[in-house]
Amino acid sequence: MFHFEQKTVFLTRFLAILGQFWVKMTFFKKSHMNKISAAITAVGAYVPDHVLTNAMLETMVDTNDEWITTRTGIKERRILKEDGKGTSFLAIHAAKDLIRKSNLDPKTIDLVIVATATPDMKAASTASYTATQIGATNAFSFDMDSACSGFLFGMSTASSFIASGRYKKVLLIGADKMSSIVNYKDRATCIIFGDGAGAALFEPNHEGLGIQDEYLRSDGSGRDFLQATYGGSSHAITHEVLDRGGHYAFQEGKTVFKNAVFNMADATTKILERNQLTKDNIQWLAAHQANKRIIDATAQRMGLESEKVMINIDRYGNTTSATLPLLLNDYEAQLKKGDTVIFAAFGGGFSWGSIYLKWAYTTNEN
Repeated sequence: MFHFEQKTVFLTRFLAILGQFWVKMTFFKKSHMNKISAAITAVGAYVPDHVLTNAMLETMVDTNDEWITTRTGIKERRILKEDGKGTSFLAIHAAKDLIRKSNLDPKTIDLVIVATATPDMKAASTASYTATQIGATNAFSFDMDSACSGFLFGMSTASSFIASGRYKKVLLIGADKMSSIVNYKDRATCIIFGDGAGAALFEPNHEGLGIQDEYLRSDGSGRDFLQATYGGSSHAITHEVLDRGGHYAFQEGKTVFKNAVFNMADATTKILERNQLTKDNIQWLAAHQANKRIIDATAQRMGLESEKVMINIDRYGNTTSATLPLLLNDYEAQLKKGDTVIFAAFGGGFSWGSIYLKWAYTTNEN
């Protein structure tokens, strides 16, 4: 009798524990299924028609095609030549390309973010004008600037708005008219930059796709090495500044290069380690297109084969905030649902980081 009672008590406790475990697992599964992640569901892009080749630059500054190609990987870049057309012109066309390709009703967009280092104007938001011009009349909008890391940081921002549950469609545009702040007598900078824009639509996902993790950093002590000094609130533009070209972008190439190589590789390594990813788990590296040697160094640190590395720097140069979305647009037809994409960027400020994303759709072209 005593043994029978012991067995009954044991069985009762066991069933209670099993029941608690089942409840917890059910809750975990439901919570996991209901978790909102921000997925990219459409992309678009725009680059100006005018092509500035290395051969053309040879007639403007003391340089040559071999020197540029060897040190940067750039063959040509696009330039927005028309007077009165600024970054918003690029952003609007990239957004309209996305809207056309995805049959998106712009009135359903909740938020428009324009990542740019070259806004149309001070105070008046480039994003606000862009949203109005594309018909996103129900969206609020704002600009954000973190130089070449702008789109990467914008991805994190868009993800947060989506994860809040209050926003369903966030349009993130990376756009820059770098030709507006480049000195075409300075061979150290004029060979690097181009103009362009790319756009990505972020929507909620419940399949575990979209943004999985991020590692973002900044260091303000680096701003002396890469900046456009004059024109902000601390350094006004004067006739004397204009005469000596002080309003143009400046960079100390060696310092920027060294920091970019280390920090982009370090950020991607941390993302891989934190998520227990190996090169075999990764389908694509989408790295900021500043210099092919920096991109190669990042890929080598990750152990990635060259065919997994997105590249278009040879055709567009460094379009600053636009490089990452331009990559996505160029490689969209090759991306498949579930692909692991690692993003990496480094920019003025200094700013840098990496994002781990699972691609959410396959196009009909695949």
